[in-house]
Amino acid sequence: MTGRQGPALSRRSLIGAGLGISAAGLTAASRQAFAAGSTGSRPASAPARGHAFLAAAVDAYPDHGDLRLTQSYTDQAGLFSTAFTYDNALALLAHLAARTPAGLTRAAALGDALLHAQSHDPAYDDGRLRQAYNVGPYTFYDGSLQPDGFVRADGTANVGTQFGFTGTAVGDMAWAGIALGALARRTGARRFLDGAVRIGEWIERTGRTDEPLGGYKFGVDGANQKLPFTSTEHNTDLLCLFGRLARLTGDRVWLERRGRAEAFVRRMWEPAGGFFYTGTNDGVTVNRSPIPEDTQTWTHLALASRRHSRSLDWAVAELAVLDHSGRTNSTVPAGQSYKGVTFSSASLLANEGTPIADGRPKPDRNGVWFEGTAHLALALRDRGARADEARARRLLASIERAQELLGDDQTVGGRPLPERSGVVSASSPLDTGFGFGYYPYRHTGATAWYLMAAARFNPLRV
Repeated sequence: MTGRQGPALSRRSLIGAGLGISAAGLTAASRQAFAAGSTGSRPASAPARGHAFLAAAVDAYPDHGDLRLTQSYTDQAGLFSTAFTYDNALALLAHLAARTPAGLTRAAALGDALLHAQSHDPAYDDGRLRQAYNVGPYTFYDGSLQPDGFVRADGTANVGTQFGFTGTAVGDMAWAGIALGALARRTGARRFLDGAVRIGEWIERTGRTDEPLGGYKFGVDGANQKLPFTSTEHNTDLLCLFGRLARLTGDRVWLERRGRAEAFVRRMWEPAGGFFYTGTNDGVTVNRSPIPEDTQTWTHLALASRRHSRSLDWAVAELAVLDHSGRTNSTVPAGQSYKGVTFSSASLLANEGTPIADGRPKPDRNGVWFEGTAHLALALRDRGARADEARARRLLASIERAQELLGDDQTVGGRPLPERSGVVSASSPLDTGFGFGYYPYRHTGATAWYLMAAARFNPLRV
């Protein structure tokens, strides 16, 4: 998740020309490719069902144009048609991981939608993307109508103002740039590389800091005010983005920028414990608690450092959870259990007598975070030490069982999903320790990470 330094900051609470593929001009055959798997009989394999979910989530509002983003959560999550930029970058990468013509078509269409958002922002023309967009109509909780799809009548991107998802985080931008860069490499299409470069330049202008700990800052809020935090996760993302831009453009300036981000990440290493801290609030003092899962797994995926790969062992040992119906506040049905990891060290200490947030259920300390469980499985497969593959397979089996059994009768855009498709974000409500929670709703991000882990596709390796 994007934010690790303050309780209110997170991705959820903050703020191919050569191939002739263009989202604005999808042919009827291309539109059918998007819909494939969204109706009809249940696909045979777990990955096929994951891809069917992604297809259904991007095709949920067919009457609102061919330029589309993927709705992040099922309708039951209460975020309506919100499409987080981070989740869409992951969906694009998961489509590429499939290595099929249909996957490439879907990836290119999502890439074109991100480029449209970048070049048709209602207020800025500086290369930024917002935290999230609306992709279909809904009536908000106060009764106000949101009538548009992803593209408004005036051509601008439909920014997610109802929930305040109007800021721009460096991590979200980095993931969008990583996805566009991967698409540029796969297709040779210059427009995707140009979009990724614009993202990198925005991050350099907005995030670069000369504070003692260095690195790149968090981004800006909805009022375009710079945020003071520096995130290990964000700077890890930049290792891939800047490294990929160096290779694709041949411009060595990106290597210098990558080095700045890498120096910050390495300063967050705790050699005594074998893990990475979350970052800093002020650029001077390291935040020592909570310790999140993704700074342990993504650092391995991006660095491939034998010295630092102990972080995976820390995550396996310190964040392991087993959720079952006998647990306090568990929502797992009787007779089922799920193994994996939770979000952070704080999740294991959550107050199980207090709701996570207003109107939200009480947390289960042993709730499994399936998104993190998936990237831990991928990182273990990537490391390939003794027993890593067996551990990864057990984690993947737990995720696949969740896809089979959790999140029944959920919808996207009011439409039924393909049977048993899509991975819920958590087995039970869990408190991240950063001011927000995860719940048992089928989720684009969790599904995409599962698909990449199943395909052994490392999105953070240059």
